[in-house]
Amino acid sequence: MSEKIVLLPSLGNDAGEKATVSFVCVNAGDTVKEGDILVQMVTDKAVFDVPSQDAGTVEKVFVTEGDDVTVGDNLCVLNMA
Repeated sequence: MSEKIVLLPSLGNDAGEKATVSFVCVNAGDTVKEGDILVQMVTDKAVFDVPSQDAGTVEKVFVTEGDDVTVGDNLCVLNMA
């Protein structure tokens, strides 16, 4: 079994480095498939989803709704079997 820490990806050239968590779509213990939405984020310019890049089980969620996060911050940990 391997673990993968999911980080806030780059927001693009116009969006800056910070975003606010608008909705957390998963909880610890949830099973996700590749492409499932983990977290919804909002910036001054856009609302966007952070999808899972892998299938696995959410081990830990580091963010809650309303948190301000910076590109590269931890969002959650996935356990991939």
